[in-house]
Amino acid sequence: MDLSTSYLGLRLAHPLVPGASPLSDDLDTVRHLEDAGAAAIVLRSLFEEQITREAQATHDHWNSHDDAFAEALTFFPSADSFVLGPDEYLNHLRRVKQTVQVPVIGSLNGMTPGGWLSYARLIEQAGADALELNVYHSPTDFETSGSEVERQTLKMVRQVKHGLKIPLAVKLSPCFTAFAHFARQLDGGRARRDYCFR
Repeated sequence: MDLSTSYLGLRLAHPLVPGASPLSDDLDTVRHLEDAGAAAIVLRSLFEEQITREAQATHDHWNSHDDAFAEALTFFPSADSFVLGPDEYLNHLRRVKQTVQVPVIGSLNGMTPGGWLSYARLIEQAGADALELNVYHSPTDFETSGSEVERQTLKMVRQVKHGLKIPLAVKLSPCFTAFAHFARQLDGGRARRDYCFR
């Protein structure tokens, strides 16, 4: 039975692909995934906060208010919770590409436009066959409308896509209200037609 399929323009032997997870952190595990039949390898996300160091600043800010609202400290990742820093991520991606024959998909997670988006190009240069852009934005500002969140997201996707030759998938949070309409706008921004909720 022929189970071959296409995802992001990549030909896959079948549609079974392990999602981004800690499984891709170890080269031996990556080899086992391929040996077990994984049609592609998706690396865990490199977070915007890792690149911009905002996570450390946020961590320090919240720690200065330890006694005020301790439960709020769990809302943000600590700097120690990231397994791979930006440079280590790119080196790991290169090693994974050398280890397996199946496509390797890099992953970025972020929301705000800025210099961190240049990492999309660096991920491409490190050998990724495609890039997954994880967009999770839950605005808390009373002045930010849903249409403004969509506008910011579209701008970010266009910035990433403009600098890439490899395919781009967009993963969206469930916080968008008119998903079908927004997905069509993203498609007009030349992202691939591969979207999913988290």
